[in-house]
This record gives sequence, structure tokens and C-alpha cells, in this order.
Amino acid sequence: MQAPMQPNYARGFPQQAQRSPAAPRRPPVPGGAMPVPMPQQAVNPQYMHAQRAMPHPNDAALRRSRKPTDRNLPDGIEEVIIGEGVQQYKNLRDLEKRLDAAVVRKRLDIQDSINKTVKKYRTMRIWISNTVESQPWQGAGSNPGSGRYKVRIEGRLLDDETDPTVPDDEEKDEDAMDHDGSEEEKAKKAESKAQSQRFSHFFKAITIDFDKPVTAIPDEVKPVHWSKPMLPPNTTTPPPNAEFDSLQFSRASQDNLNVTISLVRDEIPERYKLSKELAEVLDVEEETRSGIVLGIWDYIRAMELQEDEEKRQVRCDHRLRSIFGRDQMFFPQIPESVGPHTSPMEPIKLPYTIRVDEEFHNDPTPTVYDIQVAVEDPLRTKMMALTQNPQYTAGMRQISSLDDQVALIVQALTHSRARHSFYTALSKDPVNFVRRWVNSQRRDLETILGEATRGGGEDGSGPEFRYGGNDGPWDTVVAKEAVRYMLAKPEAAGVR
Repeated sequence: MQAPMQPNYARGFPQQAQRSPAAPRRPPVPGGAMPVPMPQQAVNPQYMHAQRAMPHPNDAALRRSRKPTDRNLPDGIEEVIIGEGVQQYKNLRDLEKRLDAAVVRKRLDIQDSINKTVKKYRTMRIWISNTVESQPWQGAGSNPGSGRYKVRIEGRLLDDETDPTVPDDEEKDEDAMDHDGSEEEKAKKAESKAQSQRFSHFFKAITIDFDKPVTAIPDEVKPVHWSKPMLPPNTTTPPPNAEFDSLQFSRASQDNLNVTISLVRDEIPERYKLSKELAEVLDVEEETRSGIVLGIWDYIRAMELQEDEEKRQVRCDHRLRSIFGRDQMFFPQIPESVGPHTSPMEPIKLPYTIRVDEEFHNDPTPTVYDIQVAVEDPLRTKMMALTQNPQYTAGMRQISSLDDQVALIVQALTHSRARHSFYTALSKDPVNFVRRWVNSQRRDLETILGEATRGGGEDGSGPEFRYGGNDGPWDTVVAKEAVRYMLAKPEAAGVR
């Protein structure tokens, strides 16, 4: 005989705790038990309307789940449609799949090429010159501090189209060719030229140090320093003072001065100078951190230094032993272990003598230096522009909208096909069709209500069937108590 069912309790209102027989009874409260209101935090009325209008975070996911996504036509639709529209649609779907696969493959190839592209090095020519004014030999008198000089430091890439060393005839030919293009193309070329010749782009700091003569005034030999300003977060356009082609400064002096111009490179990723031991393994003297790890990995594979069972364990030969100081090395520890063998690269130092004498300025000649600077591969720049093209995002958004419209149309066709099949079968044999349809609806309703008969013909509407039979696991006191306890919990009842 089944145990009597306990009374049901509403969700969120758990039943009173069962008292142990040994526990003493508490005295009754006069007037009956009074409900104790839960303390609630007061809400400002001006926020209540906005809080009600705020959409629930699950609403968007619910709308997305209800949105149709199937764009395949239902089977047998070609039998009721006139023409070749169905076949043409299937051909377009096959073409779309091949085109999507080709686009994804090409984008992955481009992304892989961008990651593998190495920097190239080009020659930058730097001109250093100075002019003078109010010097004694210019008729300004011999007042100390009356003479001044102005130093100009200018840099250009030699193989740039704006190279000032290009003969005038070639420049005229290029200008004649530019006349054939449109004004927009000329503006784009001029903008690209202006951006490609920026001298300050390649350095993050420039310092001019003066040799201190005995008779020099301290202010005259104070170092000149320029640092590239830091970009604000989420900003790619540098400020106006961070981009220039030439650097100028002026001081008061009537004597020749020796200076040293230090240029600190600005490279991403940054290169480091390698120790003698690490340079012997990598066969280079300067490398980035990722290049160092990849070079060591190539060396390990070439010398077959991996352990047979644990591939991440490396046997150190005499070269690696001089770097890591041990006989075995765990490969994930290599990036942090090579730190002591790397050091920041020294700045480029360019000596120059500021001449203020008359003999030099009768025929002034600038001092010219050629240095190597790292530049981005032009092909990588074009590929980056291709992958970051805003038109691609807009096109994908438009394609997604069209796909949603196609899915809605296919859903309407599916419903129309189902109605067509329903009415066609009804028109051929109305009596039998209605009888079968009514029986089907009755079976579905009985299944939903849990009153459907079992396969053997016995009645399955009783509680024994719903509980899993007379000896089922759900017809036990333990199961009923567990379900009652779970429903009484505030979390299960949805109380927050």
C-alpha cells in the first residue's frame, strides 16, 4: 500500500521544519504567528521606469533561437513548383558553399602570410647642417653670446619616391605621368608620399649631447632631447608633434662645438642585442624575442636534442649548456631563461661638429650619414588593409540580412508545402483522411496528458504507470521527500 501523499506547497514557500520527538515544544505566540516582513532596499522612483524598460538579457538569445536558420528547400517541393526555380536555387546554394570555402581559405592564407612576414631594411640618408647669425665675422661685434647657430637634422629614405637626390629630369617625367591620373589619385599619392618619408616614425627618442669645452657656458652645452609622445588608448593616429621630417634647434655660441646625435630605434617587435653564446647558436647578433625562441627550436630539431618520450624535454649540448648552465632543459622555460643573454640595442650615434667660422660658411657642406632602418613589407601593408577593410564587415552584415530573408522564405515554402500535402490528401479520400487525422490528434493529446495506452493494450492512465509502475523508483518515500525538498528550496522556486 502506498504511503499517503503529503500536501503540496506553493513554489517558494517551504513547509515548516519537522520537529524531532525529543525537542521541547515552544510556547504559542499570543494572537497567532505574525509574518515578519523581509527588509527591502528602497529604490529611487526615477530608476524604476528605466529598469522596467530595460530588456532582459535572455530576450535577445530567445529571439535568436526562434529565428529560422534552415535555407534548404523541403523535399518534394519541385513537384509542385512550375519551372526550374528549385534547381537553380540548389545550384546557387552549391556555388555559395564553394565560394564561402574559397574566401575562408584565402583569408586564412593571408592571415598566415601576415604573421610570417618579416621586416625589411632600407637605407635612410640623414643630412646634418647648421647656419649662423650675428657672428663677429658677420659684423655683429665681439659681444659674448651675441652669435648664434641653428642646427638642422633631416632624414629621408633613399629608395622613396620623394628622395631629394633624384635628378630633376626624372622628377619632371614622374610629374608628367601624374598629369594623366585623376585628382583623387594624385591626392592619394601625395598622402602616401608624405606618410612614407616621416623621419620621426623610425625613432622613439633623439638626443644631442655636447662636448663640454672649458670656456663653454652651461646653458650652451645643455643636451637637447626629444621623445615620441605616448599614444592614448584605442588611438592609432599619432599627434602632430610626433611626425616630422626634420629637427631643428638654436643656441648661442661663437665657438665650434662637437656634438653626438643619438637615435633610439622604434621597432615593433623590439630587437635585442644577443650575447656571444646565444649569437653562436642563432648565427645572428640581433633578434626579436619570438625570433630567439624560434631559432632555438630550429637548432634543437636540427641537432636532434629532444628526448624520445618527453618531447618537451631538451638535452643540452655544449652550446646550449653555455646558455642555460644545465644538462637538460624544459622547453617552456626557455623564453624566460634567455633573458640574461639579451640586452637593449645601443642607439645609433652620429658625430657632428657645429661650425661657426667664416671659412666653413663660405662654402658650407652638410654632413651625410646612411643608416639602416626597419620598415614594414609593402605587401604586408596591403594585406592588412585587405583584412581590415570596413567594406568587408558591411558586406558580411548585408549577406547575413539576406540569409535571414531567405530563411524566412524557405520557412514559408515549407508551411505552404505542408498545407498543400494536407489538402491534397484530404481531397483524394476525405473520410479515411479525417479519421486518421482525428486518431492522430487524439494520440498526441493522450501522450501530452500522460494517458496514452501502452503497447500491450493495458491501461496506462493510472498513477502506477506515471510513477514507473508499482515497483518503480518514483513510487518510494525517499523520492517523494527529495522532490518535495527540491521544490521547497527558494532557488528551485525561482525566488531571488
